[in-house]
Amino acid sequence: MQVDAIALSVDTMALLVDAMALLVDAIALLVDAMALLVDAIALLVDAMALLVDAIALLVDAIALSVDAIALSVDTMALSVDTITAVFMYLNHICCRGTAMLCPRVRDLFS
Repeated sequence: MQVDAIALSVDTMALLVDAMALLVDAIALLVDAMALLVDAIALLVDAMALLVDAIALLVDAIALSVDAIALSVDTMALSVDTITAVFMYLNHICCRGTAMLCPRVRDLFS
């Protein structure tokens, strides 16, 4: 009877050792899973940083587009001013030329 009890105790101890080994293996797997999770979080942080950089570049591109539109509007305004000045000058030349050729018209512009 005592031998059976000792054998049962030895078997129980062997099962406990096996259970402890399985528990250690499970803990090792959990540590590996946590390491993978940390790596995944690091990759997500890197991806978010790249996204922020891309958004900053997009904002810069929009600002440059707005500047280009403003320059285009300024150029068109200068073109209109130049065309107006040319027509005013042509009008002046025509009036003076007409006044020189026709004495009556010259009297009107004097």
